[in-house]
Amino acid sequence: MAFLGLLFSMIPTLLLLASSSKFQAEARQYDVGGRDGWVAKPSEDYNHWAQRNRFQVNDTLHFKYNKGIDSVVVVKKEDFDSCNINNPIQKMDDGDSIFPLSHSGLFYFVSGNLDNCKIGQKLIVLVMAVRQPPPVTAPPPTSALPPQTVPATGLTSPAPPPSEKSGSGRVGVGLGVLVGFVLVGFIGLA
Repeated sequence: MAFLGLLFSMIPTLLLLASSSKFQAEARQYDVGGRDGWVAKPSEDYNHWAQRNRFQVNDTLHFKYNKGIDSVVVVKKEDFDSCNINNPIQKMDDGDSIFPLSHSGLFYFVSGNLDNCKIGQKLIVLVMAVRQPPPVTAPPPTSALPPQTVPATGLTSPAPPPSEKSGSGRVGVGLGVLVGFVLVGFIGLA
């Protein structure tokens, strides 16, 4: 019996651990542009590539490009639309740049080469909002139900108890108690 009690007491904890693990995904690194990298004319449009992916907070973007010829500039939306690289939020120019997605929302990237930006070397990334696990609620307390009242009409008196001579009632109860002890013993060993 103690084993079953312990098992049942552990169920809420196990459920909490199982449900919270769904919401804690490993951070991923995405290679922007796939095999092409960060180039002026990728085989797949950057925004199409971004729409196929689900970016989460703490993921990273890996930009691979020719150092000295190109760079990556993080900009505001207005600067993204006009290819304005003169007001950068951040500029990466080492040819092998990692950008951490530190919060949810939109991130705007353009090529630091103005001509490349004008022909479409730009990227918008939507980072999904952080999902919080649903609050775990404790199971409702087990309370005794109020006694039910049964109308007295239509009831018959209970059957008389078995006579002492037959003894069948005592054998049935004794056998039930014995089976109960055997089952508890097996459960206790498990």
